[in-house]
Amino acid sequence: MNQSLWSLSGQRALVTGGTKGIGEAIVRQFLDLGAAAFIVARDNDLLQQQLAYYRQQGHTVEGLAADVGEPGAATNIIDAVQSVWTGLDILVNNAGTNIRKPTANYTPADYDHILNTNLRSAYELSQAAYPLLKASEHIGKIVMVSSVSGLTHTSSGSLYGMTKAAMLQLTRNLAVEWAKDNIRVNAVAPWYIKTPLASPVLNNPEKLTGILSRTPMQRVGEPEEVASVVSFLCMPASGYVTGQTISVDGGLLAWGF
Repeated sequence: MNQSLWSLSGQRALVTGGTKGIGEAIVRQFLDLGAAAFIVARDNDLLQQQLAYYRQQGHTVEGLAADVGEPGAATNIIDAVQSVWTGLDILVNNAGTNIRKPTANYTPADYDHILNTNLRSAYELSQAAYPLLKASEHIGKIVMVSSVSGLTHTSSGSLYGMTKAAMLQLTRNLAVEWAKDNIRVNAVAPWYIKTPLASPVLNNPEKLTGILSRTPMQRVGEPEEVASVVSFLCMPASGYVTGQTISVDGGLLAWGF
């Protein structure tokens, strides 16, 4: 077997929201697979702790404390990447947030916060990273961390659902538009995963029972299980895969009844 097909050796990856939950699992797997990682997160103290730990393990890591939803964040992030690296091979748009409310109760501030963090950041970072990904010697890759909430109704709220659905359409559009530039664009759509963002729901016994009742595998997912799919989508082994959404949902979407 050609081991290089299943490696990220020599590749440089930018991961947003990379200090917690799914993002942290993605960073750890990328590093173990031989990649260098540039981590973006809001909590600078946690970011610096993790950068120090990874460096002690011999990994190549850089980072920037930033809120991806702020105006101009994408340009600042890509400028920071270019200040330490000569290029970029992988972009993972993972940063996300949510405010769970009935639609009638959302405020304009809620709308702006969720759309800017989940969708605008993914669009603007993809746009800003485009020249670097186009120049990649490894073929550029973008992975959007969306959600099953972008594919079906869940209790996560309409604003969250519509941003995650828009990420999937952005994935398809960019995959087609940028194929000629040797950039592959794919998405993952997780169901409930054991992350800090999901903990308020998972810690509610009644809600957890409802989640498990709709999940054929009868359990909540692990961050590493999402990270493994993201890693595959960035490997040479998935070289003919683009414009796709892979659900990591324990069978949720396949269960019609």
